[in-house]
Amino acid sequence: MRIDKFLKVSRLIKRRTVAKEACLQARISINGKTAKAGSEVSVGDVITIQLGNNTTSAKVLKLSESSKKEDADTMYEIL
Repeated sequence: MRIDKFLKVSRLIKRRTVAKEACLQARISINGKTAKAGSEVSVGDVITIQLGNNTTSAKVLKLSESSKKEDADTMYEIL
């Protein structure tokens, strides 16, 4: 699954366009490597998001094409 879509579906970032812009500005990394919007993410990967002064790291637990708001937080684990 593409990183921009995962961030949107898991609701780590609310909009896919915002996720894409964050990737273009090198604010998203997968396993320590800077990610492009089309970078593939898989189960077990660690995603680091730097927005403003906040840095969030999350481990991917499952991938899903769509999810309900209640189920979105089961897709990742905050580290």
